[in-house]
Order: sequence, then C-alpha cells, then structure tokens
Amino acid sequence: MGALGSGRRRMDIQLKRGLLDICVLAAIKSEDSYGYKIVKDMSPYIDVSESTLYPILRRLEASRLLTVYSLEHNGRLRKYYRITADGLERLRSFEDEWREIVAIYNFVVKEGAFDDKK
Repeated sequence: MGALGSGRRRMDIQLKRGLLDICVLAAIKSEDSYGYKIVKDMSPYIDVSESTLYPILRRLEASRLLTVYSLEHNGRLRKYYRITADGLERLRSFEDEWREIVAIYNFVVKEGAFDDKK
C-alpha cells in the first residue's frame, strides 16, 4: 500500500485531505491529465480510487486551482484537468509548508522521544 493509505492508524482526515489535494496538483503539473491516468500516476505513492479522486478534482476546480475541458477519445468525451497559475502557486507554497512539517516531524521523533520515561 502507498505511504498515506497504509493505515495501521488513520491519518488525521484534514491533513490527508490537504495532502491528497497537493498530490493531485503535482500529478497534473507537467501535463494535462484525466481521472484514470491521475490515479495510475499516483498509485506508486498513495492509494486513491477514482471515487475518491473525483470529489477532489471538483473541489480543486471550485477553488480555481485547476480547470477542466473535454476532448473526444474513442468516440466518447473525456474530461482533462489542467493546473492553473493559482494551482502552481499552491504547490510552491506547499514546499515552504513542507519544510516546517519536516522540522516538526524531526522534533517529535527525535532520538528517544517515544521512550518510556519512568
């Protein structure tokens, strides 16, 4: 299973939701993509189903972090997703936030942090 979906313990839902948003933006930052391909591209890193992905895509579109357009593929319309300038800015700001998260993580798990002190 992927790092975020492995779930011996459930990750805080808000944290996971935010990270999933970032993962979706990262999956489409280099090229426009569609639902199944986004799931496939993310699968080596995180477990996400199409049924989980589509609400994320709608939320990102509503937040203007991505746009949607349709193209015909094998006689059917396929929705493609493109990251916006605001979406790229969100990814850049996440890099700064991530440095802070890593610092917090390092503090929490520093050597001996979980040893029983009796």
